[in-house]
Amino acid sequence: MSHIVTQPVTLAAAAADLDSYWSQRVVASANGSLVKVAKGIGEVNWHHHDDQDELFLVLEGELTVRLRDDERDPAAERAVRLATGDLFVVPQGVEHAPVAREEARFMIMGRSITSTAAGGKPAWSEVPPAS
Repeated sequence: MSHIVTQPVTLAAAAADLDSYWSQRVVASANGSLVKVAKGIGEVNWHHHDDQDELFLVLEGELTVRLRDDERDPAAERAVRLATGDLFVVPQGVEHAPVAREEARFMIMGRSITSTAAGGKPAWSEVPPAS
């Protein structure tokens, strides 16, 4: 499905409007990639994507991407801390688990939606309705 954008999209506002954490909304597509927004708090489960790299651009807040990418020691972890405006690409096949201590809003680019259980989305991530 094509997501042609004919008007400007305010990415942080689009992410803020999401009803659940660690879910993605496609806001545009270009050259075979989906431009998606998401918001997160807490952490997702460790996971990897065999079919695509995953680009993160932090729109608001801070996001830490935990990685297991040391071929000599697959259990070794490192953390990449991203602030507002920072961009980071998780290479295809690398195990990772994003963490946000407070709500963060971010853009993701990739070839498909990855906010599924297989993509690390935690079961608790639905935002409770406002009371």
